[in-house]
Amino acid sequence: MTKADRDAGTQIARLIDIMAQLRDPNTGCPWDIEQDFASIAPYTIEEAHEVADAIERQAWDELPGELGDLLLQVVFHAQMADEKGMFDFADCAAAISDKLVFRHPHVFGDESRDKSAAQQVKDWEAIKAVERAGKAERGTLDGVAMGLPALTRAVKLQNRAARVGFDWPGAAEVLDKIAEETAELVEARDRLGPDALEEEFGDLLFVMANLARHLEIDPEQALRRANAKFTRRFRAIEAALAAEGRRPEDSDLAEMDRLWDEAKAAEKAAQ
Repeated sequence: MTKADRDAGTQIARLIDIMAQLRDPNTGCPWDIEQDFASIAPYTIEEAHEVADAIERQAWDELPGELGDLLLQVVFHAQMADEKGMFDFADCAAAISDKLVFRHPHVFGDESRDKSAAQQVKDWEAIKAVERAGKAERGTLDGVAMGLPALTRAVKLQNRAARVGFDWPGAAEVLDKIAEETAELVEARDRLGPDALEEEFGDLLFVMANLARHLEIDPEQALRRANAKFTRRFRAIEAALAAEGRRPEDSDLAEMDRLWDEAKAAEKAAQ
C-alpha cells in the first residue's frame, strides 16, 4: 500500500464504498442486506467494549483493528440511514466536528485557555445544557442514554441530580444508606418474593454507584479490575491443579480456597 493509499480520507472513502457494495440489494452480502439499526446496535456496543478491552490489556498491536471494527459500525449505520434518505457519513462527521468546535470556544473561539480543569468541566456542562435545551430536553435527567451500561448510567443520573442539589453531603451518609439497603435486601430475601428481591438488589447497586461517585471511583473500571483479578486467581487455581493432573471439578471448596489464598499471596509478594 502506497503512502497515498494510506491517506485517511482515501481509506474512509474506500470503507464507505465497500459498505455500500455489501448493502447492494442485487449484488451485496445477504447478511449485510437484511440488517437494520436495531440488529446492528448490539454489535456497535460489543465493538466499543472490545476497544476498551484492548486498551485495558495494553494490546496496542490489536487496537488499530479494534478501532477499525468500531469505525465500521458508524459506517454501517450511516449507510443504512443514507439508503432511507435520513443522513449519511458526511453528516455524522460534520455533526461531531461542529459539536467539538462549539464545545471548545477556548480553542476555536476567543475565550481564554487560562482556566483550571475544574472550570473547564463546569463550562463544558454549561455548554451541554445549552445543547440539551436546543433539543427540548428540559428535565434534569433528559438525555442520559438508556443504552449505557447500568452502572455507568447510574453515575450519570446521579451526577445530573447532584448538579441541582439532590445528593448526599458525603461518603459517610452513602455508607449509612448502604447499610440500610443491605438490611432491606436481607428482609426481601427472607420475607418477600423474587420481584421485591431484585428491586432491593438494584437499590443496593445504585447506592454502591453513588459511593463510587463520592470516592471519585469509576465503578465500571473498578468492576473490570475485580473481574480481571478473579480471572487471574482462578486460573492460578486451575494451573496448580493441572500440575497434579486434576481439574477444579476434581477438587473441593476448601482446597480451592487455599489455592486462591496462595495465588493472592503470590500476587502481593510480586508487587
